[in-house]
Amino acid sequence: MGMETVSTNRAHGGTQGVYRHDSTATGTPMTFSVFIPDHAPGARLPVLWYLSGLTCTHANVTEKGEYRAACAEHGIIFIAPDTSPRGDAVPDDEAYDFGKGAGFYVDATQAPWATHYRMRSYIEDELPGLILREFPMADLGRQGITGHSMGGHGALTIALRNPDRFRSVSAFAPIASPLSCPWGEKALNGYLGADDRTAWRSYDACALIADGARLPELLVDQGDADTFLDNQLKPALLDAACRAAGIPLTLRMQPGYDHSYYFISTFMPDHVDWHAERLKA
Repeated sequence: MGMETVSTNRAHGGTQGVYRHDSTATGTPMTFSVFIPDHAPGARLPVLWYLSGLTCTHANVTEKGEYRAACAEHGIIFIAPDTSPRGDAVPDDEAYDFGKGAGFYVDATQAPWATHYRMRSYIEDELPGLILREFPMADLGRQGITGHSMGGHGALTIALRNPDRFRSVSAFAPIASPLSCPWGEKALNGYLGADDRTAWRSYDACALIADGARLPELLVDQGDADTFLDNQLKPALLDAACRAAGIPLTLRMQPGYDHSYYFISTFMPDHVDWHAERLKA
């Protein structure tokens, strides 16, 4: 399985690349971006994964996330995958919160979604394998993960299911409990079916924690002017789950900030700094 270089650009003393490959997990071409700071020959750099939210591709954070200066300062590789399979043969939905751009980081089990919507396998298994082969400077022994909204849900659940893989975990305005909000109810019902809601629990951070999954600590930033705060995101549920489990959670409610990349880009350097402390320890 080869990898195509779509573009490369110099930025902040590093190289911002965009790449495409044929995915066996999704059965489609998949595009992702990688920022690699300049480094000495043979050096290996820690990796920070970023998972994007509803309607997004790799391009949103790549163009608007403002992570490169901090990643260059700390010598951290930044990887941004897509949010769903793409292509004319991939089933879609007219709504923005289901189908293309809304893969929810699950492996779908229901027709017609099950064939291509396998973002859990893609993010947890296939893409890390590709990174290992194609980017020898990436040290996958030192990984962190973060994400926004649907991608914050993805980051939290992937880390909770793979606690030995990630040294650091954070999120921006994550969907804290898909079991408890309209976005999650729609996505999990559509992709996984309504017959066995217990299968949904592996895609809900609060449920995973209640079922025994643990992480050393979490950092979450949330804007208090986010229009999705009370109906969809519900950070108080994550706070309660972490308190009950004894997981240290730093939940920062940021006054006046909304759900957009103006919010994300403002606090992205803080998150990169936070991950750097743990990835380089």
